[in-house]
Amino acid sequence: MSVRTIRTRLFAASTVALAALALTACEGGSDTGADSPSSSTTATAETKPSTADSAGTSGDNGSNGTDAQGDKGGSSGSSGAGENNGTAGGSGNGNGNGSGSGSGTQDKGTLGKCSASAVKVTATEVERPVNHLLLTATNTGSKSCYLPAYPQAKFGEAQSVPPVFEETKPQAVTTLEPGKSGYAGVLLSAADGSAGNGHTVNTLTIPFGDGSIATVSLPPGGVHVDDALQVTYWQSTMDNALY
Repeated sequence: MSVRTIRTRLFAASTVALAALALTACEGGSDTGADSPSSSTTATAETKPSTADSAGTSGDNGSNGTDAQGDKGGSSGSSGAGENNGTAGGSGNGNGNGSGSGSGTQDKGTLGKCSASAVKVTATEVERPVNHLLLTATNTGSKSCYLPAYPQAKFGEAQSVPPVFEETKPQAVTTLEPGKSGYAGVLLSAADGSAGNGHTVNTLTIPFGDGSIATVSLPPGGVHVDDALQVTYWQSTMDNALY
């Protein structure tokens, strides 16, 4: 075999060996490169669902919190300012802001009867008309109330109360606001002395509609009464009481 032939064969063998090495290197690099993207893709796939779940939970919590705040806002506005029959309203929006407004007016139906504990009654003799006594009922309490139709005055040990002058009846019962007064007149005795059973009394009591009784101080020395004794209805002015 010639030297030329041997060199040709060695060259061919070397070429095959180099090609095989190159192919092996390429395959190894391809495997290494494939592993990295696969790992990266897997990590990304695992992370994204976790982030989405977290965001969804956060969103749910935020929504719930917003709704709760909105409800709270509406609830806090549902109470009215009115003490008696008042109306109230409230609203809450999705941002958790609530507002409320209310208004109240006094219900006349809740107006109570006057009581001896909150109304002071005084008795004063007047010069005109003669033989008359002026009763003054003053509301010393903090709430308005209404008086009985007329004072069922009991003088001394009398077993009955004096009759009322029907012509003095007002259109409505007398109402007393705090600090205000109502008035009634009392004819103690006949001006000409024609009525019988005259005598002097030193005590006077007046009952109220709630069952309480006011004890009224009479002028020093008492007052003279007889069978002409009469009273007026409670009035809102002194002039109407002293007819």
